[in-house]
Amino acid sequence: MPNKNGLHLITPTSTAKTGTGSTATINANGSVTFSSCATLSLNGVFSADYDNYMVVCRFTNASGTTTLQYRLRASGTDNSTASSYVTQELTADSTTVSAGRYTANLAYFGTAYATQRSGLVMNVYGPFLAQPTASRSVTVGDSSSAYSYDAAHTHNQSISYDGLTVLLSAGSISGLVAVYGMRS
Repeated sequence: MPNKNGLHLITPTSTAKTGTGSTATINANGSVTFSSCATLSLNGVFSADYDNYMVVCRFTNASGTTTLQYRLRASGTDNSTASSYVTQELTADSTTVSAGRYTANLAYFGTAYATQRSGLVMNVYGPFLAQPTASRSVTVGDSSSAYSYDAAHTHNQSISYDGLTVLLSAGSISGLVAVYGMRS
């Protein structure tokens, strides 16, 4: 474990992905470059070395509009327990601001618009601890105007997770993702 405070880049032990012609490459520095992914799983990024993590991603959407979702993952398997994820959201797009709450077998953390550049930062609190996990994400994009999606998530299962999967409601995305362990 690093002996300095701050953010420390975590190299996944492996990745998994779906999507026609999809690729996911773990770079020498530990980030992951991905292309044409309908789902992207990062395995072995959460451990006992850190309690809290930051996921940073930039991406583009191939076509259409898609919803970004995620699931926590243990030993290469997503946790998709019914009604175990709760998302509280606040969305601002053009001149419209809206809010919502969802209970599902996955958490929501943004929308990707066709061919638009987007980015997200998500803090995940205690995913490796065998207790319920919380997270907060902010996703931004350049649709017709600045787009912002701010969400808080809880997952009520007391399970130790070592990874996560990003899922799309449709289509595929390409970009770069990095996971950092936070130490204070």
